[in-house]
Amino acid sequence: MKVENIYGDLPILETERLILRKVTLEDIEDMYLYGSDEEVSKYVTWNTHQTMSDTKDFVDFVLNKYEHKQVSPWGIEYKENGKFIGTIDFVWWQPNHKIAEMGYVISKDYWGKGLTTEVAKEIIKFGFEDMDLVRIQARCDVENIGSARVMEKAGLSFEGIIRKGIFVKGKHRDLKMYSILKEEV
Repeated sequence: MKVENIYGDLPILETERLILRKVTLEDIEDMYLYGSDEEVSKYVTWNTHQTMSDTKDFVDFVLNKYEHKQVSPWGIEYKENGKFIGTIDFVWWQPNHKIAEMGYVISKDYWGKGLTTEVAKEIIKFGFEDMDLVRIQARCDVENIGSARVMEKAGLSFEGIIRKGIFVKGKHRDLKMYSILKEEV
């Protein structure tokens, strides 16, 4: 399985309440709403968006990834109102080893509704069925209780703590590691 086979034309995925699709320039305003929220960006590796230009730079980065058939995110659209509410992706994929790591972010306005779990389950299914993965993992800051709950509800198992596993925003952070194997779904 090659990256460009999947990411050459990122497929649209759909769940009961959400559409997973390519990010577009039309999403900048909605993305800025959550990207500029310090509570949303507290545990992610990227800095809080200070201006709409920060968001446009990120969208341009994503569009470039699509153009070059590289691992890139799906935008999450809420069917009920057509709003762009977040992104989810495999932040890295090692086709030779058949493993990938999932990452996501969602607008605070949509927290606590099970939406992140819903999209996580969908890309887990996609990873095992369409990408021939045998392992999908995800990590979160040890203080990020909400993200840990999403992983658990999506069926991932807690594996342990990666001590000082990432240097982000000027300090080393401990991470919780979760995973799910193909035979567990």
